[in-house]
Amino acid sequence: MSTLDPRLTQNCTATGHCAAIELIIRPRDKDLGGFTVRRTLPTAQRKMVGPWIFFDHMGPANFPAGEGINVRPHPHVNLATVTYLFEGEILHRDSLGSVQAIRPGDINLMVAGRGIVHSERERPDVTATEHRLHGLQLWLALPDADEETEPAFHHYAAADIPTTEVDGVPVRVMMGTAFGLTSPVRTFARTLYVEAHLQPGQTLALPEAEARAVYVAQGSLTAGGTAIPEHAMAVFTDAAGVVLEATAESRIAIIGGEQLGPRFIDWNFVSSRKARIEAAKDDWRAGRFPTVPGDEEEFIPLPE
Repeated sequence: MSTLDPRLTQNCTATGHCAAIELIIRPRDKDLGGFTVRRTLPTAQRKMVGPWIFFDHMGPANFPAGEGINVRPHPHVNLATVTYLFEGEILHRDSLGSVQAIRPGDINLMVAGRGIVHSERERPDVTATEHRLHGLQLWLALPDADEETEPAFHHYAAADIPTTEVDGVPVRVMMGTAFGLTSPVRTFARTLYVEAHLQPGQTLALPEAEARAVYVAQGSLTAGGTAIPEHAMAVFTDAAGVVLEATAESRIAIIGGEQLGPRFIDWNFVSSRKARIEAAKDDWRAGRFPTVPGDEEEFIPLPE
């Protein structure tokens, strides 16, 4: 598991301007060979925001012809992955036999449950030319009762995600309920995931939730007089009436929801039980996970 350098976080509770902000997290950039991932969750200071336990910002990355995303088959247990792209395309395959290209505005929800294997690559038509990739990948911890649910894959096209304007700000309710809209994307616990695109000077009231945070994928914001810079995540308290104001053109993700019990994370495995993670590691070493139809030749070994 990667964690952030504590020097790259700022606790705002001691300052007068940060009454609504519990923590500002600046992620560590990680080079994955030609493109950058910014890992924001989990950190030593904050493991989860509601049910969200993992938050990666991919790119934006420019690939020359012949190159691109090429993530070999790997396993997950006791979690659900959410993939969302601003630009580009990723080809998802999994051990259920799912084959799905995800494009900007779509949501891919993969429920690992008791165990699933998937790969993330690009179609030859995409890699044949120069192209660009930019998006978010998030993991949801599952409630205790759903950790060993049957694995499943759900794809939601961009047109199925509800949208609105709030005081002129375009908003998409990706998961859960906010701004009078409810997303069709499946949830297991109370879950909030909203995208908004603000112009300089525009404001947006932060939806209420049991836990909530804002990630600035592009631009910059203020909240209660405190700056939230580009590529930072502000974790908020439960203070009511929090208003975000854009100081530059900004694309943001708002996440939050129900606070689950403690979770353990090791490599690609998340669980409420350490023993379950150890069992999953043994199963991957021993080849007891299912293979991905059409992508059986390669896999990512368990890090030792």
